[in-house]
Amino acid sequence: MKAMILAAGRGRRLEGLTVDTPKPLLKVGGESLIERHLRRLAGAGFSEIVINLSYLGDRIRNKLGEVSRWGQTLTYSDEGSSALETGGGIINALPLLKPGPFLIVNADIFTEFDFTTLRCENRAGHLVLVPNPPEHEYGDFGLASSGMVNMKLPLLTYSGIAILSPEIFHGFVPGHRPLRPILDAAIAQKMLEGSCYMGMWSDVGTPDRLIEIRETCGV
Repeated sequence: MKAMILAAGRGRRLEGLTVDTPKPLLKVGGESLIERHLRRLAGAGFSEIVINLSYLGDRIRNKLGEVSRWGQTLTYSDEGSSALETGGGIINALPLLKPGPFLIVNADIFTEFDFTTLRCENRAGHLVLVPNPPEHEYGDFGLASSGMVNMKLPLLTYSGIAILSPEIFHGFVPGHRPLRPILDAAIAQKMLEGSCYMGMWSDVGTPDRLIEIRETCGV
């Protein structure tokens, strides 16, 4: 299975920290967020990685190269100067990800999630959800006792980690497009299963949360 790291966003909420440095290259514990994902994906057996690029994308490409330090093949999906949003970015990269299901992970999350545990056996996709953090108290999706993702309360927060099949994107044309409407359509068709991860997870989206994660890691 291939994996895609979503790394095209600008990170405007991080204020001055991303003026010259793309968000995925911000460091925690001496290691950039994206390199940490690559290392942990390599440990889980993911050897083919697709990375989408836009804002300061050349800096990410120049830093990582075509082969990661862990031996993974890195392929880039360049979106130009205007990022296509998450849904559009995945659709744009589908030719590089097909034919089977693929893992996606947001570059700007910090987590101890074990990628070896992620499976998608009975549905077209699997979403990893987490308890709602203070900055997202109302959540995104519900999770039935059967493991099916739904929209029933109580809602949990989407972690930015999932396995998705190309069929989920059927009928959605390329271009700027958020991921949420695509997932909502798949949920309505009962295509998505999910699980709740209770371990370390943070959306490194603001300076305060970056400081908090660095303090947690002792740096």
